[in-house]
Amino acid sequence: MTTTAPTNAIELESQVRSYSRSWPTTFTHATGSTLTAEDGREYIDFFAGAGALNYGHNHPELKKVVIDHFLEDRVVHGLDMFTDVRRQFLETFKSQILEPRDLDYVMAFPGPGGANAVEAALKLARKVTGRESVVNFTNGFHGMTLGALSVTGNSMKRGGAGIPLVHATPMPFDDYFGQVVPDFMYLERLLTDGGSGLNKPAAVIVESVQGEGGINAARAEWLRGLADLCAKHEILLIVDDIQMGCGRTGGFFSFEEAGIKPDMVTLSKSISGYGLPMALTLIKPELDIWEPGEHNGTFRGIGPAFATATKAIELFWSDDELQKETIKKGAYIESRFNQLAARFEDHELIVKGRGLARGLGMPSGELAGKVTDRAFELGLLVETSGPDDEVVKLLPALTIPEEQLRQGLDIIDQAVAEALTA
Repeated sequence: MTTTAPTNAIELESQVRSYSRSWPTTFTHATGSTLTAEDGREYIDFFAGAGALNYGHNHPELKKVVIDHFLEDRVVHGLDMFTDVRRQFLETFKSQILEPRDLDYVMAFPGPGGANAVEAALKLARKVTGRESVVNFTNGFHGMTLGALSVTGNSMKRGGAGIPLVHATPMPFDDYFGQVVPDFMYLERLLTDGGSGLNKPAAVIVESVQGEGGINAARAEWLRGLADLCAKHEILLIVDDIQMGCGRTGGFFSFEEAGIKPDMVTLSKSISGYGLPMALTLIKPELDIWEPGEHNGTFRGIGPAFATATKAIELFWSDDELQKETIKKGAYIESRFNQLAARFEDHELIVKGRGLARGLGMPSGELAGKVTDRAFELGLLVETSGPDDEVVKLLPALTIPEEQLRQGLDIIDQAVAEALTA
């Protein structure tokens, strides 16, 4: 019996793959904000691992930590056993991140990815309150497992579940009605009307900047209003900071600008600093009522991730220099996008975002796709987001050199001009 080997490795992989369809090349090397393909061509990276590489690819000091960890036969897989690198991360995160921001949380390591952190938060909120319902927001995205997907807005992603997604009630995100309707008028009415049919929620889950939903940035006053509403009705507030945390919007947490203190916070993506799997759920101490082992996972103690996470905090969060640079670079992108919007005024381009989470809303998903396709041809990796993929979405590394940032924006200028004048 003979078999025929596939002529292309693509034939070995499920049809579910996505990014490789947008960027049809094979990458081999990466440093900083540059990816190199098998044919030697270099690409500027405005994607940063979907926000998992806030400090760029293979940062030399973080790379040394990883190499030393392996060369010294340090613990790689530890579940939730005590290890020195786990202790060092816990102590560093508390002293360098939480205490300077007057935040008091215990940390749970629920598994390797963001959806694990969200599932843990939802599960604990229900355990604490004894309620089932969770309020989420239009265009929100929280992960692809069933619980996280139930509080996600995108109909295509929800459709992949194969079963009804229950126990979640969507509400309008900030500016959903163009600020014509007062903030939380509908939610407040439902919560106070005994005939509304709304079960009192265990929690509200929200992103302060919706990444997959189209780079929709909530106003600080809207977030404060939401926190006040939750406190008034004894509903737990969960902030999903998986993509927008770790400095993406300027401060380490995206909600810092609003001055709120959520009951729980979910982090993943860039928390390891190096692209290694790691996630945590931050929990106010009085809510930490887990029984031992009540929530667990095999990959919640990856030693190299703890080591790089600690080093990243020491490198980038011992002062406010990175925060200042992020805000400065974000303002530069905003100014460039404003120029594009003015240049093509008839197309009503929408400039969106905060910090180094930036978006340019296009008239259609088709046009946004043409922009990102052309950008790839010109040597730039940039993706789309939004319910119809109508937003050109920028997530460059926070450490990207200014010259490389300018070069990437020049490519976007050209790609937008070609798409809108074709």
